[in-house]
Amino acid sequence: MSTPVRSDAAAPTVVQPLHRPFEAIVQPPGSKSETNRFLMLAALATGRSRLDAPLRSTDTDLFMDALVACGVSVQRRPRRTTINAIGDRIPGGCGVHLGDGGTPTRFMMALASTAARPVLIDGSARMRERPIAEGVELLRALGASVEYAEEDGRLPVRVGGGRMPRGGAVEVGRTASSQFISAILLLGARLERGVDLFVKGESLTSPSYVELTLAALQRWGVPVTVLRDDGGRISRVTVPPCEIPPSDVTVEPDASSAVYFLGAAALVRDSRVTIKGLPRLSRQPDAACLAALCSMGAREWSGPAGLGLEGTATLNGIDVDASRWPDGALCIAAVASMAKTPSRIRGLETLRVKESNRVQVLVEELAKLGCRAEAGDGFIVVHPGADGARAAVIDPRGDHRIAMTFAMLGLARPGISIAEPSCVAKSYPGFWQDFAALSASARR
Repeated sequence: MSTPVRSDAAAPTVVQPLHRPFEAIVQPPGSKSETNRFLMLAALATGRSRLDAPLRSTDTDLFMDALVACGVSVQRRPRRTTINAIGDRIPGGCGVHLGDGGTPTRFMMALASTAARPVLIDGSARMRERPIAEGVELLRALGASVEYAEEDGRLPVRVGGGRMPRGGAVEVGRTASSQFISAILLLGARLERGVDLFVKGESLTSPSYVELTLAALQRWGVPVTVLRDDGGRISRVTVPPCEIPPSDVTVEPDASSAVYFLGAAALVRDSRVTIKGLPRLSRQPDAACLAALCSMGAREWSGPAGLGLEGTATLNGIDVDASRWPDGALCIAAVASMAKTPSRIRGLETLRVKESNRVQVLVEELAKLGCRAEAGDGFIVVHPGADGARAAVIDPRGDHRIAMTFAMLGLARPGISIAEPSCVAKSYPGFWQDFAALSASARR
């Protein structure tokens, strides 16, 4: 039996191409986006909340560590996390480090604005480079106490310890990240005046993630009023002041992690994969990658176990707007490198300020494989490689999504190795084990 990966502690992970179709059922860990939103709501609630099947990864564990440091009781079990919230101002008076976690850092800044004593929030060197100034101004507009501890516009910051923010009306437009918008909406019910958010211009940045936040609030039982323009875009969101009740919720499998297995099925002819437990109508933005892969030539099916995909003989290039699912665009770009015609993927502005500059990294790493890609202002054009396969060690720059993207591509394009394979632990600690199951299920 062949194996798709070979690794040791001192060397990159070598991905072995699959020459036979596979048929696998994969259940990725819990959604990172849902887990982070539910953790914040649980910390703000009054009483005990329970999360079933939450993601346990570097990002979410650091967020839970930060909650504990601030005085929130968190009990962690393999498939369940219980949060006993205080229902008042969190004590604070501590320092927390969120590593590379963009969402946990921004959510923690909003949560720490309720702290009785200041909380010093810091992150990795890369996180210190990522933008936070817009979020700081939003929190200050709501009455939060936020001070830069070193350099303006960058971590670390000192949050809370003053008066409880009162909330009120804020105006937002196109931002570098939607995570602060989600953070203040999740916080809103705990503020004396709630939050009344007005959108200026045509659309929010990454509106699909704001929609996911609205769904989380509604599922948790927090009232929210949403006004939309004639095109269905969010124009105003009101979260009134109210008590946030405790809740028991089950976290969906992570669509952002599932896309690499869907992409693998698209790349390996006649292969089939089912993502167990992920509904076809999931609100997670990256679930939309399924439709993009079908536009390229793969076939979809949905059954009682979850959604699925089957690879076909031919993959065609695609011209697509990925602004609602930018993280999943990495998968589509990699699949595009094996298509018959070039692809253009638009709406990628936010990928410059993720764990790496993802668009630039894609261009550089695809070039190692003999595949030309061109990056522009928020887009990438991928020209399928025409000069034969090249062996290459992919440098993911510590970015979990880059590592998983090129691991997937290695099933169809020989010679790919992944440096720093452990970086997948940020969102998917069991990735390499689940990835190996594809080869184990290959038909004889």
